[in-house]
Amino acid sequence: MKSRTIVAVVCAALSIGSAQAQETPPDTAELWRLLQQQQAEIKALQKELAQTRSRVAETQSGVAENRERVAATGETLDQVVDQGSGAESATHLGGYGEMHYNGGDKDEIDFHRFVLFAGHQFNDRTRFYSELEVEHAFLETTEVAFEDGGLEVERTPGELELEQAYVEYDLNATLTARGGVFLLPVGIINETHEPPTFYGVERNPVEKNIIPATWWEGGAMLSGRYSNGFSFDLAAHSGLKTDSEDRFLVRKGRQKVAEASAKDPAFTSRLRYAGIPGLELAASFQYQTDISQGADPAGDSATLFEGHAVYNTGAFGLRALYARWDLDGAGPKAFGTDEQVGWYVEPSYRFSDQIGVFARFNQWDNVRGDRLDSEYQQFDLGLNYWLHDDVVLKVDYQFQNAPQGKTDDDRINLGIGYRF
Repeated sequence: MKSRTIVAVVCAALSIGSAQAQETPPDTAELWRLLQQQQAEIKALQKELAQTRSRVAETQSGVAENRERVAATGETLDQVVDQGSGAESATHLGGYGEMHYNGGDKDEIDFHRFVLFAGHQFNDRTRFYSELEVEHAFLETTEVAFEDGGLEVERTPGELELEQAYVEYDLNATLTARGGVFLLPVGIINETHEPPTFYGVERNPVEKNIIPATWWEGGAMLSGRYSNGFSFDLAAHSGLKTDSEDRFLVRKGRQKVAEASAKDPAFTSRLRYAGIPGLELAASFQYQTDISQGADPAGDSATLFEGHAVYNTGAFGLRALYARWDLDGAGPKAFGTDEQVGWYVEPSYRFSDQIGVFARFNQWDNVRGDRLDSEYQQFDLGLNYWLHDDVVLKVDYQFQNAPQGKTDDDRINLGIGYRF
């Protein structure tokens, strides 16, 4: 028993000595070696970190440079769009034309109109637009006879006309100003009258004789366009000049801005609504203090009111217009031209992209004030065939009821028209 105790004590002592030997710390040389190794690792990590930071800085610099290049490219593109890089990008050409055959007593073929458009976009806010028209194919000056020692000159049969030439400037997102020669904001076809845009070979007689389309003047106009579909136009411009010699008929009073008398300018306003798809409602009003431009004491002020509606839904279309002139003064009253009134209604149906038919009833009277039979009525029935959206063939027949003493003009009309 005693020997077993001595053996156990000896074993315990040996075990404690072994454990103490294992926990003995490393010597100074070993510590120095470990320290050197750690310092080397730290330096390597610092170098790697510096290299990473350098690569990040180079990447950021490249991104910034690319951004500058993108911005510069965008500015260049904006300049190309706004100012153009020459005529090809900023100047635009277009036009329209129409040739007619009119049967009945007239029985003639006429290249009625050849029109060229030219426009230029100066920048995103300023632009120019013009329209030059040749009517009846050519101009001719013929020397026909000597009279009283002079040469009598006859000009037949066409006209060369500058219908539009104006500069337009966007004041802001909704307001635009216009100055120069422009079409007046009155009626349906006065501003938009390219052949593929309307039915019938000839333009309707109401807008031709009462408004009177096509009608342009020189002056200035302010237009506003709003997102709710409302728009307005206010214009101050040259006016009509008609007198007793012309019986104060409004169509004869167009001066066409050719050395036009400007003693009495005119003012035109229009309010239009197009907030419902396919619908347009509009009303125009014009006032002129003296429709004779001071040349005829029998002339006085004149006012025009015009209202129209255009509606298209699916294949069905409808146009309706009313226009009325009221002229003051002894001259218009004596001739019965103090009231000049007209209206028409035109339903249409388009069977396909190529074929459409229409019917139109027209009624107008340029001497309504005389209370005599001076009213014209005309019924048109016809078809349009579009070879292309911008090329159209037309045929229609007109049945006319002329006033007493005038000849009814019943006839077939054929036409071809285009725009580009």
